[in-house]
Amino acid sequence: MKFSGKNVLVTGSSRGIGAEIAKVLAGYGLKVWINYRSGAAEADAVKEIIEANGGSAAVIGFDVSNEDAFVDAIKTIVESDGELSYLVNNAGITNDKLALRMKSEDFMSVINANLTSCFIGCREAMKVMRKKKFGAVVNIASIVGETGNAGQTNYSASKGGVIAMTKSFAIESATSGIRYNTVTPGFIATEMTEVLSEDVKNSFTSKIPMGRFGNPNEVAQATAFLLSDHSSYITGETLKVNGGMNMA
Repeated sequence: MKFSGKNVLVTGSSRGIGAEIAKVLAGYGLKVWINYRSGAAEADAVKEIIEANGGSAAVIGFDVSNEDAFVDAIKTIVESDGELSYLVNNAGITNDKLALRMKSEDFMSVINANLTSCFIGCREAMKVMRKKKFGAVVNIASIVGETGNAGQTNYSASKGGVIAMTKSFAIESATSGIRYNTVTPGFIATEMTEVLSEDVKNSFTSKIPMGRFGNPNEVAQATAFLLSDHSSYITGETLKVNGGMNMA
């Protein structure tokens, strides 16, 4: 995989899919800024793994839903490295419950954490990247942003918003040499899905044409492709990593 930039910020990368994205991108030679909100020890562990494998990484803690903190973090990265080449907006939360029982604050908490934070990151990245007329952003959304899901009205809305918003950023930034794309994972084997019962896992698997959950590395490799020079003529697209569960 070929990259023309030198560094990347991956939000929510102390564990799960974000941690795997950080490791994969470091393996391709990028300096990775590992973001966490509360998992400092986990973030440090990801950094140690990257460095043990010959990669370069730094840890930067901030809450992506805090606009001032996000802006300051990008300033810190630029002051340190002289640029921000790539951004992966991966951080997000869930707060699941049926819509009839969902309060406005339950809805907005997820919107702010998943969608508003993504907007802030995309906007601030554009400000920095357009100075060099180069950069790429990948926003991690979800299959439920395309299909909806019972009990996840807030999460579905936030991830559907990410998909649409990414297209708008792609249009506005194309002449500045900046690309924006989205990855929509399906069911991925992470800590979140490990707690599901075997019956529930089998029920989901039966709906996946490839007959299995994906793994974080498969999402990470798709993300790396969309950031890399190999996708230099791709922007505003949504890459589905779901084993064929949603082909629309």
